[in-house]
Amino acid sequence: MSSTASAARAHLFHTGSVERYRDVLTRGVERVARRVAEVDRPGTGVRPEALAPLVGGIDLDRPLGDTDAALDELHDVWLRDAVWFHHPRYLAHLNCPVVIPALLGEAVLSAVNSSLDTWDQSVGATLMERRLIDWTAGRIGLGATADGVFTSGGTQSNLQAMLLAREEAYRREVGAAAVRPARPEVLARLRVVTSTAGHFSVQKAAKLLGLAADAVLTVPTDAGRRMRTDELARTIDRCRRDGQVVMAVVATAGTTDFGTIDPLPEIADICTAAGVWLHVDAAYGCGLLVSPTRRHLLDGIERAASVTVDYHKSFFQPVSSSALLVRDGRTLRHATWHADYLNPARAAEQGIPNQVDKSLQTTRRFDAGKLWLTLRIMGPDAIGALFDRVVDLAADAWRHLDADPRFEVAAPAQLSTVVFRYVPPDAPPYLVDEANLHAREALAASGAALVAGTKVDGAHWLKLTLLNPETTVDDVLAVRDLVAEHAAWYARHATSLAPVG
Repeated sequence: MSSTASAARAHLFHTGSVERYRDVLTRGVERVARRVAEVDRPGTGVRPEALAPLVGGIDLDRPLGDTDAALDELHDVWLRDAVWFHHPRYLAHLNCPVVIPALLGEAVLSAVNSSLDTWDQSVGATLMERRLIDWTAGRIGLGATADGVFTSGGTQSNLQAMLLAREEAYRREVGAAAVRPARPEVLARLRVVTSTAGHFSVQKAAKLLGLAADAVLTVPTDAGRRMRTDELARTIDRCRRDGQVVMAVVATAGTTDFGTIDPLPEIADICTAAGVWLHVDAAYGCGLLVSPTRRHLLDGIERAASVTVDYHKSFFQPVSSSALLVRDGRTLRHATWHADYLNPARAAEQGIPNQVDKSLQTTRRFDAGKLWLTLRIMGPDAIGALFDRVVDLAADAWRHLDADPRFEVAAPAQLSTVVFRYVPPDAPPYLVDEANLHAREALAASGAALVAGTKVDGAHWLKLTLLNPETTVDDVLAVRDLVAEHAAWYARHATSLAPVG
């Protein structure tokens, strides 16, 4: 064995390197702990052009050969300027601070490195994931035939749901036809209906699944930014008259922009009457499943054919941790492919529990382990209480912004998102847009706080996404005033520089 190979063995995690494992991980944990302890703002405002030369100048073919030196370098290229979602003034995207039991789970599952595709790679872990799927399906109310699988995130969960819906629609169309139609002919007629506030991953899924360019039909929302059921019913009727097949309706339980929940019971009634697959994208709103006070906001979700949940949003889990749940576990067969070396048909006949039979992925992390430890240490009520806290905070924030004459707010959120904008007195629409865009960029450049942006009816608005239970009303009001300061400065200077006449 060469000296290089011999030295490399010291880095492998095995019986003989346990003490090295303890030492190296302790050093890493200490670095993160020290950095978190000194963080006084969610970001540094660093620009890509400032970091790119530093990262690009690192010679990856020449190792440092020292743990502390590598951690020093990691600090310079990442940790120093990382965005800290745990800071109470990070109010931008659907990134949550994470609970310590889940971090423990992350460390354990990474060390063991189980792959959740087949039983012989994940003894025990397979059963734990299945138990968590059953637990989640029970919380949703999907019934005794429900099943599901963990995924990388809401986009993958939505993609798999649309795959299952497509295949079920194709099966029905072929079964009902007097002459078996060609598959491309059927796929060209398939349509998906969602609202204008639905997630873009629905359109992405349609493209990946080979549907027509105009396959996704969007219906408008009401004043509360929820899907209009009258328009949904009309759209389904119109598709039938035009010879199209609605393969799925995608309702949203927690829209990304507004935190609103579509009227699930009414949508379920329409889908049931029309014989259409109902998918509920609850990637954001799934935290309500464990809410001690707001579970009723998800009433109707139990009637869905499939549901997306993102534990890494409102269950305070590290990325990634998501799942797709289905009412009829048999539909997961559309993702099954038998490989002789991995999951031969005889394995299923012998009752060996292989999760790869249900998944779009083959090699897959034991992300369920993080949620398992969270539930066993904290319990679901504690998770729900944390989510309730941020929803309460959003309601308070909305009231304060609505009462502030400097600001305009969009529809009240049912979850923890607040969409608002600064409105300079007597300003034309273009200046309102520019002032808010400037405020967001200036705030990010300062690192003092981070807020998101979106478009509402073609205009630029700002967005608070409140997922940190440590954030207070005072934090929100401080960010509000910073936004007003930056926007007002821009409006004054833009007005003074505007051409006369």
